[in-house]
Amino acid sequence: MTATKRPRAELPPKPERVKTILKLLDGTYPAADCELHRADAFQLLCATILSAQCTDERVNMVTPALFTRFPTPAAMGNADQSEVETIIRSTGFFRNKARNMIGASRALVERWGGEVPRTMEELLQLPGVARKTANVVLGTAYAIAVGVVVDTHVMRLSQRLALTKETTPEKIEADLMKVVPRDRWILFSHQVIWHGRRICFARKPACDTCPLAPHCPSAFQA
Repeated sequence: MTATKRPRAELPPKPERVKTILKLLDGTYPAADCELHRADAFQLLCATILSAQCTDERVNMVTPALFTRFPTPAAMGNADQSEVETIIRSTGFFRNKARNMIGASRALVERWGGEVPRTMEELLQLPGVARKTANVVLGTAYAIAVGVVVDTHVMRLSQRLALTKETTPEKIEADLMKVVPRDRWILFSHQVIWHGRRICFARKPACDTCPLAPHCPSAFQA
């Protein structure tokens, strides 16, 4: 495909183009899933808090030691912050992340009996939890589609694919919820994140090998 054959960046996007993109994502990443290692909803919550401004690969390197030492909300809630900071230091922003994990764990024990809640409203009450983290936990741990996970990959690819013109996670999520069927919200996020990590790179997307290129207004422009 050449640049002159790029589709127009029409907003809202035509339903036919969205359906084609979803079909191609299904064919390319049929088993896409969250790449944060976890055994339960609590571990996923902590891993997602750690993933802020950090790669999943790095998070997966520190969580085995973290969860061996603090496997439950009760254990994490009683942890010494300096010890947690030492374990997670390489993930960056380790003081805030340690404080948030400990605070969230205490809240889980005190308010929800040690269980990670299953509603957006309750999750947003936990320290360090915003919509992205809540959507990850609800979708991946509980298969509850309340919204669309919007991380840096989803932001970038949604804009490149002309699924939105917005620039903030909240507004991008609102646009995606309008054009992507609700029963696809969870898988769509995983697939787009995988695509951003494997083909549609931030600095130099591999458009020549991208199955979405014929349907992407930004193809071969980066």
